[in-house]
Amino acid sequence: MNQRTPTVGTDPIDALRTAVTGSISVPGEPGYDVATPWNVAVPVRPRAVIAVENALDVSATVRFAGEHGLKVAVQRTGHGAVPLGDDVLLVHTGRLTECLIDPDTRTARLGAGLVWQQVIDAAAPHGLAPLAGSAPHVGVAGFLTGGGIGPLVRTYGLSSDHVRAFDLVTGDGDLLRVTSEQHAELFWGLRGGKATLGIVTAVEIDLVPLPHFYGGALYFDGADADAVAHAWLDLCAGLPEHSSTSLAFLQLPPLPGVPEPLAGRATVAVRFASVAGEAESEEILGALRTVATPILDGIGTLPYTALGAVHADPVDPMPVHEHSALTRELTHDAIDVLLSVAGPGSHSPQTIIEMRLLGGALAREPRHRSAFCHRDAAFSLFVSGVLAPPSADVVVAHIQVIDRALAPWATGTSLPNFTATSDPDRIARTYDDDTAHWLGALADEHDTHGVLRVGQVVRRPR
Repeated sequence: MNQRTPTVGTDPIDALRTAVTGSISVPGEPGYDVATPWNVAVPVRPRAVIAVENALDVSATVRFAGEHGLKVAVQRTGHGAVPLGDDVLLVHTGRLTECLIDPDTRTARLGAGLVWQQVIDAAAPHGLAPLAGSAPHVGVAGFLTGGGIGPLVRTYGLSSDHVRAFDLVTGDGDLLRVTSEQHAELFWGLRGGKATLGIVTAVEIDLVPLPHFYGGALYFDGADADAVAHAWLDLCAGLPEHSSTSLAFLQLPPLPGVPEPLAGRATVAVRFASVAGEAESEEILGALRTVATPILDGIGTLPYTALGAVHADPVDPMPVHEHSALTRELTHDAIDVLLSVAGPGSHSPQTIIEMRLLGGALAREPRHRSAFCHRDAAFSLFVSGVLAPPSADVVVAHIQVIDRALAPWATGTSLPNFTATSDPDRIARTYDDDTAHWLGALADEHDTHGVLRVGQVVRRPR
């Protein structure tokens, strides 16, 4: 058999171009810019971007990487982006847009290239809803493999607990259908393990009958932060599972899209979402309305298609530094400490500092156990600061101030979807030791060349 001798200087990537039906872009070529993540502060500069058309493209890419000593990462929107260099091929899933809603079984089959708002809009005409996150413009697959904490998490539990099946490409390039009965060990690990065990190309999920909910956000002036924060903590005590809530200290810049009452000033927001009716929900919220008058009242009966209004997360890409942690039950002393580092007069440079109430259905183990850990945490802390002059350096340093202040209540752990990192020590905080061990062992079994040893994954030391 005659074998073709490679031409000196030929880029090996050219051989991959003939093996996939999707498009491949290297730096300087059209299409490479889809590698730019939502968080533009993260340097994502892969050797090439493969805009895959199907699971076979993913498999071909993974096998090619194994043969050439390269790594493979996956991205849709880049909300959980980590730095990637020129030893990495980036699989971009944006063309995997299959969306099949079955109203009879209340299920959906979803391509990994969808974002949640697309699924929400497709299910709405049937009175059904997917358990999306607080930012409906993030990708379906990355959210579910990280567990998935949505605005109604206390009512319905973790979003990944409602997954029926995954279509998976392993690090060895194998195409698998993964369910609780087929490759059950992978089904366990994919729900919480992020991209550790492979690249998800499609998922099948349960939908819930939920055409509307009661909720939104109440925004108060920063001067009322003390009274509102303490009243909110009282509200959290014994909050029924039909409702979920969070408290956020905001310093939103005067940019297009930011409501005028909130722009360029310190405010505090109480986010709320409930499947209870207006009367029962307003009885819960009444204490907040009595301690201060909202400067913007966004609470009401909302269609599920407006789920994003609860948190009103920014849609446009921006440079940010994010941090998260989990806590035990908070006391009023903890609220005072939080106010001292995040409230008016604290000189906090952060754009958002949020405490989210957990518990409820989230705290219970699902029918099929998963790699998601720390269900016993009471609250989650999330901090996001814009890395823009002149405060960029201060944003990063201030995280240590927050950590030290809340240390008496912190568990030392965090959640995968709020911990975008490739630092093994920080990744370890998102799992218990036993879970991390089994995730690493499964990863080694299904990725013998270490192709997926990149980004936010759990791997055993070599």
